[in-house]
Amino acid sequence: MNQSNLFDLVMFDLDGTLVETAPEICDAVNDTLRHFELPEVTQTKVNDWIGHGTRELLVQALAESGHEDLAAVRVSKKLPHIAAEFDKHYQNRCGTRSQLYPQVRETLTALRERGLKLAVVTNKEGRYTATVLTAHHLTPFFDLVISGDTLPTKKPDPAGIEQCLAQFNVARDRALFVGDSSIDVATARNAGVMVWVLPYGYNMGQAIEGCKADRVIINCSALLNI
Repeated sequence: MNQSNLFDLVMFDLDGTLVETAPEICDAVNDTLRHFELPEVTQTKVNDWIGHGTRELLVQALAESGHEDLAAVRVSKKLPHIAAEFDKHYQNRCGTRSQLYPQVRETLTALRERGLKLAVVTNKEGRYTATVLTAHHLTPFFDLVISGDTLPTKKPDPAGIEQCLAQFNVARDRALFVGDSSIDVATARNAGVMVWVLPYGYNMGQAIEGCKADRVIINCSALLNI
């Protein structure tokens, strides 16, 4: 590994870290709600629900729209049918209103040129992760992509980070996780790796400074100083 860099492996969350996806997620949610003649939800609500995976976000939206209990929605026999409808809408919406955050592509390009291993560890389901990465031409940058359904557990469980460390044979003190939420910070802490966070993502409506990450960075270009 290149000892001139502080890290040999940088792992990234996806939504709210690399790509601003909330607008098109909200579009797909409301497409689905309209299909079932349910009231739409606001962009602010959707922003606050991002982080635990798309299925949980849909559960939150259905509970909000139908004024139902979350637990009841999760066990509803209608949920698989509604989720299948959402899947169609979200696949159609992916890439339509999302955009890369500032300096993402330039930073990933520079890190690859320096020989660092790069990975995505997200709670987003794999089919959506692949669509978003493809839509923004990000797939070639990453040596490994771990989605919310890749492993039996997802963030804040550290299994995704552990798999990255093992696959690339990287020591914990040579790895960095970059995210935008308390979930990302907890995941990194559980894995014993450094964590830097971005202030513009989706932290369930809470200030990112309260998560006690190792560093808050203005955008991805700060990674060029590692």
